[in-house]
Amino acid sequence: MELKPGMSALVTGGASGIGRALSLALARKGLFVTIVDYSEENGKEVACLVEKENMNFHANLNFPSALFVKCDVTNSGDIAAAFEKHMETYGGLDICINSAGIGNTTLFYEDRSDGTATWRHTVNVNLVAVIDCTRIAIQIMRSKKKAGVIVNLGSASGLYPMYNDPIYSGTKGGVVLFTRSLAPLKRVGIRVNVLCPEFVQTELASKINPKLIDAIGGFLSMEDVVQGAFELIKDESKAGACLWITRRRGMEYWPTPMEERKYLIDPFKSQRKFTHSNFSNIKIPHSFEKIVVHTLTHDFRSATRVVRTQLRLPIEPQHALVKIIYAGVNASDVNFSSGRYFSGNAKEVASRLPFDAGFEAVGIVAAVGDSVTHVKVGTPVALMTFGNYAEFTLAPAKHLLPVPRPAPEVVAMLTSGLTASIALERAGQMASGQVALVTAAAGGTGQFAVQLAKLAGNKVVATCGGERKAALLKSFGVDRVIDYRKEKIKDVLKKEYPKGVDIIYESVGGEMFDICLNALAVHGRLIVIGMISQYQGEHGWKPLNYTGLCEKILAKSQTVAGFFLVQYAHLWQEHLDRLFDLFNSGKLKVAVDPKKFLGVASVADAVEYLHSGKSLGKVVVCIDPTFSQKPSKL
Repeated sequence: MELKPGMSALVTGGASGIGRALSLALARKGLFVTIVDYSEENGKEVACLVEKENMNFHANLNFPSALFVKCDVTNSGDIAAAFEKHMETYGGLDICINSAGIGNTTLFYEDRSDGTATWRHTVNVNLVAVIDCTRIAIQIMRSKKKAGVIVNLGSASGLYPMYNDPIYSGTKGGVVLFTRSLAPLKRVGIRVNVLCPEFVQTELASKINPKLIDAIGGFLSMEDVVQGAFELIKDESKAGACLWITRRRGMEYWPTPMEERKYLIDPFKSQRKFTHSNFSNIKIPHSFEKIVVHTLTHDFRSATRVVRTQLRLPIEPQHALVKIIYAGVNASDVNFSSGRYFSGNAKEVASRLPFDAGFEAVGIVAAVGDSVTHVKVGTPVALMTFGNYAEFTLAPAKHLLPVPRPAPEVVAMLTSGLTASIALERAGQMASGQVALVTAAAGGTGQFAVQLAKLAGNKVVATCGGERKAALLKSFGVDRVIDYRKEKIKDVLKKEYPKGVDIIYESVGGEMFDICLNALAVHGRLIVIGMISQYQGEHGWKPLNYTGLCEKILAKSQTVAGFFLVQYAHLWQEHLDRLFDLFNSGKLKVAVDPKKFLGVASVADAVEYLHSGKSLGKVVVCIDPTFSQKPSKL
């Protein structure tokens, strides 16, 4: 949500601490603010300050630009009255921040009373009131049918134990899970997020042991907390998100995607059981067209030709015949056509000719051999085996990955999506709160890398060439897009990221590799997933020398890691399921290049188009143009 003058916000606990800072920060953006607090003196003071800030945006108003409402947040009537007063004055509610909170000076098990004035009151203020305020804010936003954001103040002690105040820790932990459970409200335009800072220098934190504060690196600045809250408000992809802020690690989202996978139910698996019935009437031909490599060269068109081949029946045991619907185009198709992916000397590789081309596809099972149980005729599947630039392909059934539909977006998730997902996790050991750089970011795999890095809670920098590509990357939430047609990548990185970049996803090679290596931070990791700039040319793929590479990475404890997807086949299904989950939930977008390539004969055109630098997103060939794609969520 973009913060604009004239919007309105209600802040509980707005008279002091974090609530006060957020009220003033919103006022500096021109928002009308209602300060809800029990302290009348402090609340009126903050309201005056908010009005002063608003004078820069609003003149001659016939209503106040700030309100103070005295309120005991444990009293439902008081809370309802505060929201009612806000609505009477401003007519709507764009942002609600629930910041009111208290701690305990006495451990609950040392309390000899009934707990009314101590720990039970803490539960009512820190948890029950947050639930009540969130409930009313949601009701208002839904009744107005207008997008809104609710930010609940949790605490780092809601993520890990706080031994000197378990009641405070328990209430904040409750706020975290309560908020995260409201993620589905995004479907009606309401986003509820939770902010969990470590200790900030407030009256509440003054009671904490100074040795503990020193051990964690000192107090957070109030600016850090405001920045975190604004990120949760502005980032449209954040719904049910928990942002953890520390002095040691900066801002990171909790839990990590890997932790989420341990408990999330996989909706994709339940869909596999009924998809096969939709595509069971497939005619099996006597012959079909496919692309074969007949001579070894990086010029894909010269290396390949379309041939018609006889279909061999019956189907071998443990194999399946797949009708290809869409095939994916990859930069490394030219390496395959030159024989680089086969071991041995030139004569040994040449002895393999002719061989089938194409790495990845989605299609429909047309026939199965004996002992095949996990797929049936009509099951939509993805496959990543050689020979997928074809109308039909025969493959071992164990290599078939059942998918919801044979859609172009699924093709994009295969080589391109899996490379990004697995490489960032394994080779890059990606964490949160880092700066990540992705080169050729608007391409098939780059689009996944930037989004996955952003979803993990990182600041993302991306390179591309052209306004269309830059616009696509901005739509993915990239923090800094560097269009090399307008700016020098080297200069931008040196000026804006003087401490270097923590993780780099690199696919260009050549001069770009040099720039990336020089921009790598101490302990940084550079993942090499390709070198497209070196693939083509008169002499093909010419290796480059990197004199001084060892000395350079040694001096800064850096890592340069190569990544080749084939060597991670045991992780394909797990990561493909994860990509489906993210896509289905709306957290991941998939860009397929709009240019149409129809039929096997168009494959060479598609490969050349990808290498022209004009493509946007994943380049896909529709092998069967007669296939009718019905709209369906994956």
